[in-house]
Amino acid sequence: MNEQVKKDIFRLVENSRDVIVCSVTEDGYPNAKSMFKAKQTGLKTFWFSTNVSAARTGQWLKNPNACIYFLDSENIHGLMLTGQMEVYMDNETKQAFWKPGDEQYYPLGPTDPDYCMLKFTAMEGNYWGQQKYQFHVDSIEE
Repeated sequence: MNEQVKKDIFRLVENSRDVIVCSVTEDGYPNAKSMFKAKQTGLKTFWFSTNVSAARTGQWLKNPNACIYFLDSENIHGLMLTGQMEVYMDNETKQAFWKPGDEQYYPLGPTDPDYCMLKFTAMEGNYWGQQKYQFHVDSIEE
C-alpha cells in the first residue's frame, strides 16, 4: 500500500463524525447503527458513548465481535475495520469521557447507570477507493 492510500485512509477516518458500528445478534445476524466517535487513536482504538440498555450493548457483552465502517459517499471511499468491542461501565472511564451536553442523553450525569463507554480495538481493515486494499491494522502507521 502506498503512502497516498495511507493518507487517504487516515483523512477519511479523521473527517468522519459519524461511524456505522455493527454488532452480532444471538442468532448470528448483524446489527448496525450510526454513532459519533468520542475519541480515536490512529486506526487501532475508537471510543463511543452509548446506553447500557441499548440492544447492541447487550450484544457486545455476549459477543465482542464487531466492525465499524467509515464512508465518504461523495468521493466513493469506504473503510471497514473489524475487531472487538469492550463495554466499560465503571465511573472512572465514564468520567474521563464526559463532556458538557452529554446530559441530553444521560440526564443523571456521568454516573448515570444507563451511560457506558465502548472501546473498539481494530485488527483488520478493508479500504475501498480507487482500488481495494486489505490490511492488518498493526501494519498501518500514521
